[in-house]
Amino acid sequence: MHLDGVLFFPVTPFGADGELAEDVLAKHVNRGVTEGAGGVFAACGTGEFNALGIDEYARVVRIAVESAGGRVPVLSGAGGPLPFARECARRAADAGADGLLLLPPYLVSAPAEGLVRYVREVAASSDLPIIVYQRANARFTPAAAVALTEIPNVVGFKDGLGDIDAMQRIVLAVREATDRDFTFFNGLPTAEMTVPAYRGIGVSLYSSAVFCFLPEVALAFHKAVTAGDDDLVRRLLAGFYRPLVELRDLVPGYAVSLVKAGVTLRGLDVGRVRPPLVDAAPEHVARLERLIAAGLEIVG
Repeated sequence: MHLDGVLFFPVTPFGADGELAEDVLAKHVNRGVTEGAGGVFAACGTGEFNALGIDEYARVVRIAVESAGGRVPVLSGAGGPLPFARECARRAADAGADGLLLLPPYLVSAPAEGLVRYVREVAASSDLPIIVYQRANARFTPAAAVALTEIPNVVGFKDGLGDIDAMQRIVLAVREATDRDFTFFNGLPTAEMTVPAYRGIGVSLYSSAVFCFLPEVALAFHKAVTAGDDDLVRRLLAGFYRPLVELRDLVPGYAVSLVKAGVTLRGLDVGRVRPPLVDAAPEHVARLERLIAAGLEIVG
């Protein structure tokens, strides 16, 4: 499994009846892959993993795999209570997923050694490659991150905390402890804002929620940052990404709600978010529409 380029985290569309809109999801994933995504991460945070039943989850993964059609790797979320996470791993394998993004366990705070045990038990339930997601209540020490590399099917570590000093220590510790092909990811919300900082510590891969609704901008940013076009990177950060983050931070959960609103604004109605998230307010959707126009203008 090789991941490169802009990583696509599709939303999960729901119809007017609140049920999974399978045809819309298939179109969403196919469009993203056709636009140039380097990988698909289905039923993860942007895909409202927290709001899916296990049967819905399996359907989302299956549709994503079928729609990607082998063109890029497809990974899916897993996490929450240990039995549920293990069932996700089994269902994802049955649906044809290429790997898992392991989200934090449900609610509880735990020491780093407990988190390693959680990862180990999920990994034992499936042969799928696993990327461990550090965020919220799942905080790993450098020693714990090194321990993850001893689990054969754990292949990567994604950071959603944003502590650059701590992440640098983890990267250094892992690189010194193993020569395995172990991949690090920047997994912060609207990750483009911190891409230059993460690249400075050797972490070049990142997730892009913006790609869901504005692939033109997401791809232009990725091309600029990898080619060293610092002027375009600065203009996109200042003129599009920073005001997007300011809008996102107005309401908890807007990291998902605004993305869904953006996909709908671009012509694919993906429906509402599920509780406890709330849909973007009309005035915020109007601001998002103006930001989309601004981003497109910057990239020409």
